[in-house]
Amino acid sequence: MSDSLTFMMGKHPAVLPAHLRFARNHLWCAPTAEGNRFGFTSYAVRLMQDVYFLDWQVNSGDDVALLEQIGHIETSKAVSDLFSPAKGKLLRFNEVVLADPSGINVDYHGQGWLFELVGDVGHLMNVQEYLEFLESNWEKTQRMIKGKINAGDD
Repeated sequence: MSDSLTFMMGKHPAVLPAHLRFARNHLWCAPTAEGNRFGFTSYAVRLMQDVYFLDWQVNSGDDVALLEQIGHIETSKAVSDLFSPAKGKLLRFNEVVLADPSGINVDYHGQGWLFELVGDVGHLMNVQEYLEFLESNWEKTQRMIKGKINAGDD
């Protein structure tokens, strides 16, 4: 098992640890003793910049559907809805990050995790598949970012 792959976001590297699985909505997944832990990928954190506020619309113990809206996040770039990367039962939220989401900016693959869930994660991508997903969508992402920046110039 290799340590990681790197996706270059222009001149900024997004490191993708090989031991993680990845969702299309840019969450990483790591197995735990009870289920799976999820957090934002380095790619997502780089796009969002600083995370200011995190709010959940579901509670620990709730069943969630794949792509069900579970919360929202406010960053220096945008306010965005958060969707479940898998069907299952939410075990717990990271209370430290809920109280102070700045930890997401600092240690997103470690202490900055978001929540734990028990469910089927077989559809998630391995590191190579996620790298290819990022590469195939990077041009579209850049156009979207530039479009938002230019929209503010009207």
